[in-house]
Amino acid sequence: MGTRPRELFHLFGDLKNLSGVGPKTIANLKNLSIEKPRDFLFNLPFSVLERLPVKSVREVSSSQIVTVEVLVKAHKVGRSRASAYRVNVQDSEVSFQIVFFNARKEYLETLLPVGERRIISGKLEFFDDIPQIVHPHHVKKIDDKKAIVRFEPVYPLTSGVGQKLMFGTVTGLLKNLPKLDEWIDHELLKIKGWPSWQDALRTAHCPVSADGASNTDPARLRLAFDELFSHQLSLSIARNKIKRSKGRANIPSGNIQNKVLNNLPFKFTEDQELSVKDILDDLKKPERMNRLLQGDVGSGKTIVAFIGLIAAVEAGGQGAIMAPTEILARQHYETLLPLAEQVGINLSLLTGRDRGLARNNKLNDLKAGKTNIIIGTHALFQTDVIFKDLRFAVVDEQHRFGVNQRLELGKKGSVVDLLIMTATPIPRSLALAQYGDMDISIIKQKPPGRKPINTALVSSSRIDEVIVKLKNSIAKGTQAYWVCPLIEESEVLHYTAAERRFEQLRAKLGEGVVELVHGKMASEVKDKIMDRFVSGKTKLLVATTVIEVGVNVPSATIMVVENAEKFGLAQLHQLRGRVGRGNIQSTCLLLYQEPLSISGKKRLSILRETEDGFKISEVDLNLRGSGDAIGTAQSGLPRFRMANIDMIEVLTKTAHQQARYLLAKDPNLETPQGQSARNLLWLMEQDKSIRLITVG
Repeated sequence: MGTRPRELFHLFGDLKNLSGVGPKTIANLKNLSIEKPRDFLFNLPFSVLERLPVKSVREVSSSQIVTVEVLVKAHKVGRSRASAYRVNVQDSEVSFQIVFFNARKEYLETLLPVGERRIISGKLEFFDDIPQIVHPHHVKKIDDKKAIVRFEPVYPLTSGVGQKLMFGTVTGLLKNLPKLDEWIDHELLKIKGWPSWQDALRTAHCPVSADGASNTDPARLRLAFDELFSHQLSLSIARNKIKRSKGRANIPSGNIQNKVLNNLPFKFTEDQELSVKDILDDLKKPERMNRLLQGDVGSGKTIVAFIGLIAAVEAGGQGAIMAPTEILARQHYETLLPLAEQVGINLSLLTGRDRGLARNNKLNDLKAGKTNIIIGTHALFQTDVIFKDLRFAVVDEQHRFGVNQRLELGKKGSVVDLLIMTATPIPRSLALAQYGDMDISIIKQKPPGRKPINTALVSSSRIDEVIVKLKNSIAKGTQAYWVCPLIEESEVLHYTAAERRFEQLRAKLGEGVVELVHGKMASEVKDKIMDRFVSGKTKLLVATTVIEVGVNVPSATIMVVENAEKFGLAQLHQLRGRVGRGNIQSTCLLLYQEPLSISGKKRLSILRETEDGFKISEVDLNLRGSGDAIGTAQSGLPRFRMANIDMIEVLTKTAHQQARYLLAKDPNLETPQGQSARNLLWLMEQDKSIRLITVG
């Protein structure tokens, strides 16, 4: 039951079994993420070339690609090899020329023999009103079985992999598609008017119109839906496994919570109150909680989670917060310690720094139940960390914590309720794509009293002015960040860019004032540097994007982002959220490289207009559209092959509902539709989920 169905074997075989694909090509295909025959089928054309079949080129407009039958009349050889070689031809109404440069005479005489008829296809241009085709794309004999297609798919390519190889290989695979039963609900197929899986693949690769690669093409939508549906199915299966594993009803008294709320110097916003209600309701239910708390930068998520942790303690259990870095863990600890002490809650901090006796004492207190709530890094996952009765775990910053870790955490206590917090405000459709297995609570409002941050766009040519102003501010006691872009492809390059900027700033501002932190450093080194900045010893921190998540330094009031045009808007919004945390007016300077395109300027201007992360992320998506993947790498979105951003927005909700609907009536995928859905999971390499069902 847990093995791949026979009819899919050939799609997961070795590429060297395909004709025309040798070791060199196999190495090049890796650049297109093609590692098995299936990947060829999922590497869809990005556009469609229309070759207009005409009897004559007479009435055709310039730059049109045509396919026409001609009689070859004469060859005119240029004076030198470099000059044009012309072949005079005649169609049903006019004579015109086919032009070649750097051509070999013998080759062309064989290709276009005088007195014979040929079918040619290429781009028609006019030179002194005389029609001509320079370097035709195709020249075929009249009886050639491989006809020139009218709508030609254009594939994403890489060096060493040409259009011809793609087209040929895909054509071969399409002849041998496995016959699979339908996994999409018949009603939905009818409403949407989508073709079957086999027909959708054939149409996507052999388009029947010039719009064959558009976002509205039914075949493309069907294939994108398959991808999103399989992803949602796998998320829902993991969710069911978490929900099925028995939960426990935690009944809090509310006494300690009320004391904490009364001691707070501010009142909760409406969003915070609703989120607390969601969390408390989940805690009281006998199923396991699996909730996402999504809140914009500085919206007060931690305190909401803390109320939930206290509820778990009131109900007789323990709570834990897991942060992605030591600094964040310590920050949570420092924020919550005074609140915990006021109400007699025993709060502890466990990080990789704790060793020997100190660590043992903390572990013993945890095991004995003396510690009510523990805050830590992934050190909390280690096998020697044993809780007396862990009821509620809060995980900060989801993108470092996938479905597998969620299942892992469940082993720490038989029935742990789980809350994940993220500061990445993403639109609902994308939240479903990323966290479709979770219930979602959202905090949009900012706590009252936050000063808006001044955001300005400044050309890089004025960098010296910026440095002078920065120097003056630091002299008055301000702290600041300076962020250099991270260029994914070349670790080495981006790294020297940050180093060079650091050297320059250190020379201008003095030793000991400036420090550099980047992703390639060991985490202990990084933590020490961050510590010095948090404690105020260092005044300026030069960083790659490692400071994106959650650092809280109230005295840091200036954020400079270099090459801001290279960042996603959501990421810039996160970075800006590192300042403006105290009661002093803060500034964010976005330095951009000239010349900045109109759309580039428009993008960055949105940050001047609003501090609403949800609004910014909506605009970000609409502007980026589907073609540009900048930002998807950082946002932790699964990388889909056939569903682009636009399709994710349109189809995710339906895919999410369909997945839950199917699993509700067929939790083990045993009905005919369920069995077909298993085939889909195998096809999309979501077979881990099939194992979860079989184990389940």
